[in-house]
Amino acid sequence: MNHIHQYLAAGVLAMSSFLANAAEFAWISVPADADGPALKGAIWYPSATPPAALELGPFTMNVAKDAPVQGDHLPLVVMSHGTGGSALGHQDTAIALADAGFVVAAINHPGDNYQDLSQQMHVAPFISRPRDISRLISWMTHGWSGANHVNEQAVGFFGFSRGGYTGLVSIGAVPDLTLGEAFCVHQPDLPFCTEIKGPLPSMPPADTRIKVAVIADPLSVFSKEGLAKISVPVQLWASEYGGDGVTPESVAAIRKGLPHAPEFYSVAGSGHFSFLSPCPAQMTASVPRLCTDRPGFDRVAFHQRFNTQVTAFFRAHLAGPPTR
Repeated sequence: MNHIHQYLAAGVLAMSSFLANAAEFAWISVPADADGPALKGAIWYPSATPPAALELGPFTMNVAKDAPVQGDHLPLVVMSHGTGGSALGHQDTAIALADAGFVVAAINHPGDNYQDLSQQMHVAPFISRPRDISRLISWMTHGWSGANHVNEQAVGFFGFSRGGYTGLVSIGAVPDLTLGEAFCVHQPDLPFCTEIKGPLPSMPPADTRIKVAVIADPLSVFSKEGLAKISVPVQLWASEYGGDGVTPESVAAIRKGLPHAPEFYSVAGSGHFSFLSPCPAQMTASVPRLCTDRPGFDRVAFHQRFNTQVTAFFRAHLAGPPTR
């Protein structure tokens, strides 16, 4: 829980050059409102404009930046990163979805992202993250310049680690943050460990606009009873070895606790960070903990399969996007 997903450049976890078919790309900013501060992030979407190389920090992404949207009634997938992460942490999955005809939107969660860790060790992100996602959906379907291309009746969610927690709350789970005491055994001085002993803010309600969710190696503070109200289809992924506060046993408990059996995958040989986009050489050298997998595990090959299965799941449960 206390580990930082340190992405040391603006092109966090890499605009990897191995991707042959890049989606179109733009930066976004969701305005501040009564429910929270401005949300900075990125979107990927289908467009007919030919792509070109875009230099982003030390990385290159093959995109048609700020190009017009191609298509109508496009399904929307919103993404939530892990603690200390970035809107770009799952860019290869976002690109695969956009190439398949989805609009994909991801934001940096305020106070819990690689540039701003001010709330990371507090209770606050557990409350604010689901609200961030609801605000993002509202903006993408009514505020974004391309909103008229989006089918607001076809919204999906993708989340990893604490982003997986975010998604489960967003689709109806009720967390019990006192279960997080397990994280305090070795770090009892964390603000979170003190805050969960006092009165806790109420959780935001489920966002019924989300029709389907893909959850990868989620951080769990859920009892079986807390998961009982989830009714949307879930694709659940588990790493073999876990990490960063997530264990295979905790993901298995979520699988068992869901009232409807999820489409479940346990990825042999993987660690927790194997779900992050494959890293280029420079990123691997800078942050090997996030980029280096166990011997014999091929992250690039895994992500090709992962992205195919994630895309197929969203296609099966959202209004079918056109094939590009």
